[in-house]
Amino acid sequence: MSTRKTTYREALREAMSEAMRRDPRVFLMGEDVGDYGGCFAVSRGMLEEFGPERVRDTPLSESAFVGAGIGAALGGMRPIVEVMTCNFSLLALDQIMNTAATLLHMSGGQFNVPLVIRMATGGGKQLAAQHSHSLEGWYAHIPGILVLVPATLEDARGMMATALACPDPVLIFENQTLYNMEGELADEAGPVAITGAKILRGGRDLTILTYGASLWKSLAAAATLAGEGIEVEVIDLRVLRPLDDATILESVGRTHRVLIVDEGWRSGGISAELGMRIMEQAFYQLDRPVARLCSAEVPIPYAPQLEHAALPQVETILAAARELIHGHE
Repeated sequence: MSTRKTTYREALREAMSEAMRRDPRVFLMGEDVGDYGGCFAVSRGMLEEFGPERVRDTPLSESAFVGAGIGAALGGMRPIVEVMTCNFSLLALDQIMNTAATLLHMSGGQFNVPLVIRMATGGGKQLAAQHSHSLEGWYAHIPGILVLVPATLEDARGMMATALACPDPVLIFENQTLYNMEGELADEAGPVAITGAKILRGGRDLTILTYGASLWKSLAAAATLAGEGIEVEVIDLRVLRPLDDATILESVGRTHRVLIVDEGWRSGGISAELGMRIMEQAFYQLDRPVARLCSAEVPIPYAPQLEHAALPQVETILAAARELIHGHE
């Protein structure tokens, strides 16, 4: 199998460009996606190839252009809407939750909304409190949508085509620290499933459930722990709605210990949902209570030392894992 070197950003651009070449109904819209090439340079060069009808710069009004995307989807198009950062998606929450997520139900099954919304999420780039939060767990609370969190090049490249083929709204959260991530991608890389978690490292002593940028921190911690004789199973959740209970519970049955690493806040977050599902379905498989490591419950700071301290890091994952294995020794 031949591979090529690429980045997460380039994989996303390639996926969108391929979709637009294949299907004339697909178009991209959002703030600065055209002339500027995207706030995170994901759409750079796409305006030149596809023109302003299919790469549309929008006014700075998230509610307006997400609403326009919903209308286009209802009209038979396949829009990709970029909302820049997930903090700003809250300005379009009415459109997402009260319209896109509910129309199929409220129309008695007559109107699907095949809409894809992309947004950056997460901290670690010194973009301060209005551009750095992880709100994907909030959206995972809403019936009627799918919530995807690609962490690998394969998923960045492959989730888009599958999302565009989905008849329902799909939200894709791209951790902004991953855009520059380099790696090898198979030449024939194509669509991937947008259901199901994936075990990226097998283990027998502890399961780490995570997603996004925290996946790579968790894998680094697992490599260190292997040198201490602790074999950690690392699961990339990939999809926060619907969650893959089967893969999670099978892993709990093997390792009997669970650490959830989530860049979102602890209170009311996706980590609580994961922990409760394990308690409901696998309580007697556990040797220790489910543990979780989340971001500090503060607006994400600008200062680099404070931002680093606010987010899960390899060192804090290591400490939490050792506590689960060794207790207070």
